[in-house]
Parts: sequence; C-alpha cells; structure tokens
Amino acid sequence: MQEFSQPLGDAVKKARGELGLTQNQVADQIDVDVRTVMNIENYKGNPKMEILFPLIRALKIDSREIFHPEIRLDNPAVSKLHLLIEQCSEDEAAALIPIIESILSALRTGRPSRPGRL
Repeated sequence: MQEFSQPLGDAVKKARGELGLTQNQVADQIDVDVRTVMNIENYKGNPKMEILFPLIRALKIDSREIFHPEIRLDNPAVSKLHLLIEQCSEDEAAALIPIIESILSALRTGRPSRPGRL
C-alpha cells in the first residue's frame, strides 16, 4: 500500500458518508467507473490528477486530510468554515472580511465592536 493510499481512502469514505452518497453516485458525478471509487476507498487506487482533483472537489474534502494526515482536523466547524472560504470568489472574500472581523470581535469581547452594529 502506498503511503498516501490510506489517508485518501479514509477521506473519501468519510466525506462520501457525510454527504450520503453511494460509490455509484460519486463515480457518476466525477465521470469515472465505480471500480475507481471502490479501489480508492479500499486503498488500492493510485488516481491520476484528472480523477483526484474532481473527486476532492465533489466530496468537499479538505486536502490537508490527504496530504497532511498527521494534522488532526478534529474541529469540524473550523474545517467547514475553511472550505466555505476557499470556495469564495475574490470579491466575496473581500466583502466578508469586515463582517467576519466584526463578528469575531463581538464574540471575543461579548459585545459588538461598534455601538449599534451587529
């Protein structure tokens, strides 16, 4: 088994389960044979980038789970927030920055950062 096979297989199984998708549905979504998904989940797959890239995106997998499995991603809320931000356009991210800063300030101090706001 290749050193990346288990983190990849585990991440795919977990993400697919969380999304409530079957192996067939994932295969259809990324336009591959179902055996490809099965092999990846059974640590037998060595997918090319043409398969890996759409698979990770379709299942909304944080790539750190695959490429840096030693990093524990035990905080699902932070992981989800990270993925949402990664999916933003530059304009969306720029618009969100002051909002997030204000909300974080309010959460950390227990009150809004500016009177009358939030």
